[in-house]
Amino acid sequence: MPYLLDTCAILFIAENTADLSQATLKLIDAAPPGEVFVSAISVAELACLQERGRITLKQHWRAWWDALLKRTAWTCLPVTAEILAEAYSLPPPIHRDPADRVLIATARHERLTLVTTDGKLIGYPHVPTIC
Repeated sequence: MPYLLDTCAILFIAENTADLSQATLKLIDAAPPGEVFVSAISVAELACLQERGRITLKQHWRAWWDALLKRTAWTCLPVTAEILAEAYSLPPPIHRDPADRVLIATARHERLTLVTTDGKLIGYPHVPTIC
């Protein structure tokens, strides 16, 4: 089963926090190469979080991101016009956060299961999620 990690899941896995369930962590660890994806929207979210002091990384977000992708071999999916069109055409009920919309749209478009601890995403009935 292929997975899309939301930004929080990326941080939890990369920083070894226990916010994701052990079962989910095992699924991600056991996923074959090419089955774990991240979205380019997470780059923007990480940059904003670090810039605002909401997260502390051991290095600049850009170097952190590049090292993470190299270490994990996760595939970074682009934010395309098609993804953005889907993000603003999602069936209700959907909340207004643009990054969350892009993550949901990406998961739907690519037929991925979204890995998240965000209750707003978990509760959205139009995309499969695990936490």
